[in-house]
Amino acid sequence: MTNPAPTSKNKVNDRLKKNIDANNDGIISSEEANSFGNSNNPTDTAKENYTALRYGNDKGSISFGHIHKPGDVTAGVMLQTHEGDHKFFMDGDGQRKGWTSSVSPNNFQVTCGHRNEEAEDSMFLHAANGNIVIVATNGKIRMQATDIELIAVGEGGSKGNIRLKATENIETDSKKLLMNAKNFYKLASSGSAEVVANSQMKIYSSIIRGVSDACALKDSKNAHQKIQVANSSAG
Repeated sequence: MTNPAPTSKNKVNDRLKKNIDANNDGIISSEEANSFGNSNNPTDTAKENYTALRYGNDKGSISFGHIHKPGDVTAGVMLQTHEGDHKFFMDGDGQRKGWTSSVSPNNFQVTCGHRNEEAEDSMFLHAANGNIVIVATNGKIRMQATDIELIAVGEGGSKGNIRLKATENIETDSKKLLMNAKNFYKLASSGSAEVVANSQMKIYSSIIRGVSDACALKDSKNAHQKIQVANSSAG
């Protein structure tokens, strides 16, 4: 009986369920980003592959069945230059099964749409499930367009939300700032607050209440003390 043709004996490992925001503070630090990308991969055993092929020269190569350096994942196809950190690969097993990755030591550029009309969608990024994460660990993220629309679609209190969080300042500079809340809005500060209108200010409500800490020791006849208690530690 003749021996069968050589086949891949790769053992598939389970993919880690990792969260890039390790401390869940809403901010991805450079340490968290590096830890997510550079952490050791779990391996039950090193991958084996007896059918790998590679074509190339001193400038670059294309490989089929290349096993990554940690020995944990096999790339179905890998395209790379002579520099090991400049490559494109499509992984086929392990915790990165089905992943497509592009690694560049310098710039990564995408240009498209020069034959399209303004109203057309020239570039489309779609995640059928899961999150889309854009991180610049040591730089800025700039978005520039004729119009920018942020739309969150979801139901219930846990979905359909847009959140802005900054460790320092959030600044706006525009001709108009229009905000419309259908049910409720609140502006709160644990420090100082200022409202300034150099020309005219209009305040309208069916009921207007002005409450200060004067009612903290003795409540007013309009029961303002509960308002003072609820807002004494604004957040």
